Amino acid sequence: MTRSSGPTWQKFPAETLQRLFDAVAVDDIVDAHVALPEPIVLGCPDESIRQCYAVCLQFWEDGVTRENTLRLVEKLLRNEGLSADERLEFKDIRARYKHLRFAQRLYSKQHRSNRVFDLTTRVLGKLQDAFRSGRRSGIVRSGLLLRILLSKPVWSIVRRAMQNTRLDNEAGFVAFQQSEMRSLKKAVSRTTFAGHQFHAVRKIVSMQVSFYDTLRSLGPNDHAYRMSRFLAAINGLMGSRHDEMVAEALSGRRHYETPAPLASETRSRLETLIARFPT
Repeated sequence: MTRSSGPTWQKFPAETLQRLFDAVAVDDIVDAHVALPEPIVLGCPDESIRQCYAVCLQFWEDGVTRENTLRLVEKLLRNEGLSADERLEFKDIRARYKHLRFAQRLYSKQHRSNRVFDLTTRVLGKLQDAFRSGRRSGIVRSGLLLRILLSKPVWSIVRRAMQNTRLDNEAGFVAFQQSEMRSLKKAVSRTTFAGHQFHAVRKIVSMQVSFYDTLRSLGPNDHAYRMSRFLAAINGLMGSRHDEMVAEALSGRRHYETPAPLASETRSRLETLIARFPT
């Protein structure tokens, strides 16, 4: 329940949240046997947009606490390693942040995430990269910034902003989706990709995965399921390649921004999506 001055968001049962959790957990798993639906339907009624945002908000609010997130950050700042369970906990927290950030970009009137929430999500990612690769300087830099971003006053302001998000209508949402696909088409037309260009393509794909993950968590929806799984395969292929790019950069074998072509399977799937997506 939100403050009386803001909107009241629908609350969903535990089964719905579990379906969303399960979908997000496999949104980078490659399923070679799921084809795109025919045709791809872009319509999303206003009430569905509101439900999508509400379940994403609840997914974050029910699954992330300021205290638990800070506890993990402080442990890393003390140079204590995270246990296997704590690493999974951190991964889950970051996934919930990313999912709500995508929800703000997808459904909000401005199609932008709150700046502080976006920054928190990005710094959580940088901290995760730093402790995975054992970079103490990165851990300290990101951890100290998260101390501020997760302080009580900032947390309160950000939580209120998440609750008071103004949503777009169906026409605006569809127009945004089509604009994203035109951006993807333009990006994929290049033959080689520097690191930031590769990352920009994956970001568009990841946001589309998040939408269909959310939609299929609300109830049986074969169209959303097939879209989700087809996009997850692209996301997984690109995610694996991005991990390789980061590792190569950290080891000095290859600069992150060195242009390279897309893997043929990744390009093929992207081109299929672009060709079939109604714009």
